[in-house]
Amino acid sequence: MLAVMLQMALLIAAGMLWQRLAPGHMSALSHRRALTDLVFYILLPALVLDILWQAPFDASTLAFAMTALSRLSVAALCMWLTLQLLQRVVTISRAQQGALMLAATFPNATYLGLPVTSEVLGDWTHEIVLKFDLFACTPVLLTLGMLMAQSYGQSEHQTHPVKELLKVPPLWALLLATLLNLSHTPQPIMIGHALHTLAGGVVPLMLIALGMSIRWDTFKLKLIPLLLPVCVIGLLIAPLAARYTAIALGLYGYQLTACVLLAAMPTMVFGIVICERYRLDGALYAAAVFLSTLLSMGSLSLWFALLQP
Repeated sequence: MLAVMLQMALLIAAGMLWQRLAPGHMSALSHRRALTDLVFYILLPALVLDILWQAPFDASTLAFAMTALSRLSVAALCMWLTLQLLQRVVTISRAQQGALMLAATFPNATYLGLPVTSEVLGDWTHEIVLKFDLFACTPVLLTLGMLMAQSYGQSEHQTHPVKELLKVPPLWALLLATLLNLSHTPQPIMIGHALHTLAGGVVPLMLIALGMSIRWDTFKLKLIPLLLPVCVIGLLIAPLAARYTAIALGLYGYQLTACVLLAAMPTMVFGIVICERYRLDGALYAAAVFLSTLLSMGSLSLWFALLQP
């Protein structure tokens, strides 16, 4: 597992270098947006269609979603309780509180979870990753997560959760794949090959985009007292809760391993956009992404060793 994480780190490092060395005809931000838009609007929807068009929708699908929901719930509750304690000894602004709540609650289940589980367990985990994320993490982020950010933020910009969900191409692909799946519509060979070809670019480009999104310069030692609870909750406590939930729901073996690894992923990158929209502390959130991603190299290896059936 550690060797796999080091391989992932090389692609992430390539993305970080690209921020510095990208050709000058475009800004680094423009390069990152072009790459993430390609993945988000074309390649990831193709992967969703490729996998979920023919994947079984059975009791395990509900188990994956419920495991993800338990991870989110436990992380949010633990972080909220931690903030209540921390505020007794240090002053934490509302903008900082909102950033920390988002950072602890939502894992990077797709952009890092997909390549990691694929490498250590196999491509069959793509189905679990997509169900874990698209049936739970992403809908909760774009509804309750947005509302939480609004409550902590200072922006006058109000977002309707349903409108946000309608702007997510992978969710549209999920809906289409579900309809095609439940109607038992066969997948034409030509379309299947095209979807599979497009889906093949998701993993490497996701890792490079992740590296381009990490802002290591935001990390400062004085932030550790605020960031450490985020890492402990997100990388250790919440995955432990997800493990017990998954076992209670009948998951075992490599399915259990995949779910717990997804629950143990570091802070998701997309939260930076939410922080900027609602005037939360974006620098603090970016520092949480950097530190949790760095520490996850060790914590994911530990979880993988403990979960071996």
